[in-house]
Amino acid sequence: MNALLKRVWIGLATTLILSLAAVLLPDHFQIVDGRIHLGAPAPTPSPSTAAPTPESTSPPLARDAVDEVIRTAVSAAGLDPAQGRPTVAAGANSNRTGWMAVREKTAAQSEMNAICADLERQGWTLNPNGDRPSASRSYKRGGWYLLVSTRGKTQAPSTTSALTDSQTYLTLTGLQLNLSDIPLPEITVRIG
Repeated sequence: MNALLKRVWIGLATTLILSLAAVLLPDHFQIVDGRIHLGAPAPTPSPSTAAPTPESTSPPLARDAVDEVIRTAVSAAGLDPAQGRPTVAAGANSNRTGWMAVREKTAAQSEMNAICADLERQGWTLNPNGDRPSASRSYKRGGWYLLVSTRGKTQAPSTTSALTDSQTYLTLTGLQLNLSDIPLPEITVRIG
């Protein structure tokens, strides 16, 4: 009986992990007919293929350029970038960056919307998978992913947070990811 329960739990855990991976990395995990396929699908040329998206042709961005994008978007939302703080020290990590500020909840959503509108104006592509428009949105461009979010007191990064009930964090987090450098094997897992 213990062996059966162990197999059931392993099966459930595997299904959960692979399902989450399919949601988070839709370009590398596909669910087709109850089966999860790992690895990017082979491109199938077609005469009706649409033109490439701006992401596929945009050159890689340096961290300094992403920092400038963040400052520009924050300024476009009517905020002073100096009123917030960087989440990663300059020069500390070349593939991560970010900015955050404590904002009033009543204004944070409109400020986030203004930042997102400016990111789109700057050529960043909305990545709607898993985003909640009222809480977070993610964008991609030049090998970088930017997450714009508001998060309340219950999700504060520290238990000693000085946030009041009317305040929240407005954050922009940038990560440089190059998933094409990671070879993923083609694996098929049957579910059900």
